[in-house]
Order: sequence, then C-alpha cells, then structure tokens
Amino acid sequence: MAMTGKERAALRAEAHHLTPMVHVGQQGLTPAVFQTLDDALRTHELVKVQLGRSVDVPAKDAANALATAAAAEVIQVIGKTATLYRHNPDLKRKPGDAAPWK
Repeated sequence: MAMTGKERAALRAEAHHLTPMVHVGQQGLTPAVFQTLDDALRTHELVKVQLGRSVDVPAKDAANALATAAAAEVIQVIGKTATLYRHNPDLKRKPGDAAPWK
C-alpha cells in the first residue's frame, strides 16, 4: 500500500503530539517488541516507536524491520524515534469520530 506524500504529511502532522507507545530496549528487536507493536497498531493505527540508546541497529533499519514484520508503513524516522502506520478496517468508527490515535 503505497502512500502519497500528502497522506504521509497528514499522518506526520497527526503524530506530532503523540508520545512513543513502543520502546525498544537493549535487547533489540525481540518477539515481544513485535507483539507489542502489533497490538498497538491494531488499536491505534498510528504509533511512535522509541529506540533506546543501547540499540545497535540504525534507526531507519530498525523502523523498516518493524514495518515489514507488522505489515505497516514507515511514516518518518527522526533520531531514534520512528512513526509507523497500519490501517485497521475492523475499528468501529462513526463518521465524525476522532481518529483512534487521539
């Protein structure tokens, strides 16, 4: 699912105020991290991931690995923080409702 630049820009703007929901520690990209990310994307769609200082994988590589494993899109990577998005058609929303990440 290739996103347009305008869609990415809108999601970057929405993600600006979010705090990281998934934290990757010194043990790196473990199955527990992938499960936590999957759960967060299922309920919120737009998620920030914070990589710890001791993670030895570059942030862009880690973001791409997480996105591939979770079938998500990398919206942006700034420093050691990555923003990922995965649309969930099963979320129950009425027209006019706030986005699930708010």
